[in-house]
Amino acid sequence: MLSTNTAKSPTIAAIATANGRGGVGVIRISGKDLLPFAQAISGGKTPKPRTALYTDFLAADGSAIDNGLLLYFAAPASFTGEDVIELQGHGGQIVLQMLLQRCLELGARIAEAGEFTKRAFLNNKMDLAQAESVADLIDASSQSAARMALRSLKGVFSQQIHQLVDDLITLRMLVEATLDFPEEEIDFLQAADAKGKLSSLQTQLANILANAQQGAILREGMNVVLVGAPNVGKSSLLNALAGDDVAIVTDIAGTTRDTVREHITLDGVPIHITDTAGLRQTDDIVEKIGIERSEKAVQNADVALVLIDPDEGLNDTTRDILFRLPENLKRIEIQNKIDLKNETAQRLDNLSGSLKSGADTLIKLSAKTGTGLDLLKTALLQQIGWQGESEGLFLARTRHIHALQAAQTELDNAAMCGNHQLELLAEHLRLAQVACSQITGEFTADDLLGVIFSRFCIGK
Repeated sequence: MLSTNTAKSPTIAAIATANGRGGVGVIRISGKDLLPFAQAISGGKTPKPRTALYTDFLAADGSAIDNGLLLYFAAPASFTGEDVIELQGHGGQIVLQMLLQRCLELGARIAEAGEFTKRAFLNNKMDLAQAESVADLIDASSQSAARMALRSLKGVFSQQIHQLVDDLITLRMLVEATLDFPEEEIDFLQAADAKGKLSSLQTQLANILANAQQGAILREGMNVVLVGAPNVGKSSLLNALAGDDVAIVTDIAGTTRDTVREHITLDGVPIHITDTAGLRQTDDIVEKIGIERSEKAVQNADVALVLIDPDEGLNDTTRDILFRLPENLKRIEIQNKIDLKNETAQRLDNLSGSLKSGADTLIKLSAKTGTGLDLLKTALLQQIGWQGESEGLFLARTRHIHALQAAQTELDNAAMCGNHQLELLAEHLRLAQVACSQITGEFTADDLLGVIFSRFCIGK
């Protein structure tokens, strides 16, 4: 066994390609001084850094496990900042497992989830926001999300945060320098336009937060539930939005006995739609389970599409359903089947208080013909504040939003400090800097790192 691992940074190895059959399979190895490792697995050949070497990959007895390309990246010019080897062979799972086992025999251990990217972060090859964008790029569910994740990976988000932190540090230095000269502090800060600099920081942060909130929408998407009395057209509307017959449609109440989920994309934003089992009293055990799942989906929803039969209006069943909805859940009232009355599609807004469903928007449409669906799709995006993709946007996570909001609160508190509260002003500025630096990982607890990288796939 080669002595390729150290106490602090053992050599790690993993299959970097997805499970299943494929034309090419990749084993990735990272560690310290891996040139002997490469020589052992290639039969004594010495690869040149960053140059593909076509070779057999050998077992301990010298027999060939596979053949393919060996790539050697010498530290620090690699993804992780350590020596990195990639073995690109055939994509069968058996041969990849045999090759991985050979790596373990040579002293490597199986990499943990996200460990390659974590090492890149710890070795200053990327900051934490960029590291997270690696997973976001892999998980992107739309072209827009992929483009914005790539912007984050290239450092667009991080550059804005670093500039904000640099400006905060400049203002902090200015404020803290005056603390040693109390008799001159007010005139000094006025001459340096400290208030103007603070106001500029607030504007700068507000712009970053607005972009981050848009990026979070694109990453997280929106959870939508279809609710209404049985046989009111929920399944038909789901099929119309999905463009496929994903839910069974009949005239029999209770046809949907379980939640039916479908994922669509509107203007690049992932929309997760759940067609709920009709929320009603029933003695059917199977339907009861479906209703319980429906109620759980409602609790996790961002928007509820409340389908109401315009002829019946708010009957007792519909009132009972509305009573079960969270009070703060955004609602759009849908009146379906306008094709039966030869009505035209229509959207009415600013109806707060006039609609007994509690919605602010009413849309009349036909799920059968598709008339009015565009009105509904636009309304859904507006409900979550989506303004469309632009060059300045980047993908952001919930923790980024919380950090920026915390920094915004500290800057607002700093702006309220009086002329003789410089110690308090300095502390608010310091806390704002700490909140921003948590985004890029300059101030990050180890347990947070564990949570973040544990959600990565193995081999990345």
